[in-house]
Amino acid sequence: MSEKRDYYEVLGVNKNSSADEIKKAYRKKAMQYHPDKNPGDNAAEEKFKEANEAYEILSDPEKKAGYDQFGHAGTDASAGGGGYSYSGGGGRGGFEDIFSDIFSSFGGGGGFGGGQRTRQRSNRGSDMKISLTLTFNEAVFGVEKKIKIKRKEECPVCGGSGAQKGSDVKTCDQCGGAGQVYVRQQTPFGTIQQVQECDKCHGEGTIIERPCDKCHGTGLENKERTINIKIPAGVDNGSILPLRGEGNIGPNHGSTGDLYVYITVREDTIFKRNGDDVYYDLPITYAQAAMGDNIVVPTIDTKIKLKVPEGTQNGKVFRLKGKGIPNVNGHGRGDQYITIKVEVPRKLTHEQKQILQQFAQVTGMDSHPEGKRFWARVRVEEKEKGPKKSV
Repeated sequence: MSEKRDYYEVLGVNKNSSADEIKKAYRKKAMQYHPDKNPGDNAAEEKFKEANEAYEILSDPEKKAGYDQFGHAGTDASAGGGGYSYSGGGGRGGFEDIFSDIFSSFGGGGGFGGGQRTRQRSNRGSDMKISLTLTFNEAVFGVEKKIKIKRKEECPVCGGSGAQKGSDVKTCDQCGGAGQVYVRQQTPFGTIQQVQECDKCHGEGTIIERPCDKCHGTGLENKERTINIKIPAGVDNGSILPLRGEGNIGPNHGSTGDLYVYITVREDTIFKRNGDDVYYDLPITYAQAAMGDNIVVPTIDTKIKLKVPEGTQNGKVFRLKGKGIPNVNGHGRGDQYITIKVEVPRKLTHEQKQILQQFAQVTGMDSHPEGKRFWARVRVEEKEKGPKKSV
């Protein structure tokens, strides 16, 4: 099986293209490769399908965000949960409006196309959204969770038909099962023909003589389910995990929508996260900073010895390469950054004060080059300004 092409390449746009630009590019491709314009051309048909697939993802903000971050893995329904995405809402991306325009250009009206094409009703179920809170460690290393959801499933009594047992579901005699009818109106400019939803079957194409007592003819019921979610290592606060086919089922034995899990990550008491990197402040004593020390420090998954050289200054940052958070796409790990915070004692004993005074007398000014340079600059500036004038 050949590898899928980049969706932006398929439509001839880029990641910064607006929704209108993506829609315009798709319309152009659909018009170019539509089977009605290329009868018997298998290559054109494949390109038409490819454009449809690309537009379905890029026209949906939620799916587009998942694709931008994770590529095809963020949209693949076979990926054991379907990849991972950020932000946005569901929807069909305006397909019906675009196809209506395309079909009209081939000589037809509305959604029928050429006067012969009946509208294919979308029976896809609606998407669902839930929130899930993780600890810092669960987000960093991944975890499996069981969650309870309530979703629409087929009614067990009527099997999703919406009709009582022994009752017929008949094709609507007004629209012939299309769910749509032509309506002609006389105007000063002539007769205008439009397509409208059939008012007899309400667009379903069928009529139920005796509705099911349990579901009242909808063919659906609300059901509580417990499902397993596998959270990948490296997800972050604000991530969205799409579970393909775990949403509501559509009417008339339609397909199921998706379930989007919005992830919130609680802050850790030690580590701060920025992308795949982690940060924290390491407090050390004045003596450790001055004389150096080997300090055992925590990382997100173990403890290591950090060599603090003598003379380490407050604010010094140490980098531990590859000790950060696993990348959610499997591209290695981030780094860990440790910032030194030298603690100055707030209260000193009489003995401690004497020792520090002795230390100050021994070291003198020469042991503090930064201070020496600072006061030298002060003296130069005062000399340049000249003596103060008395008022």
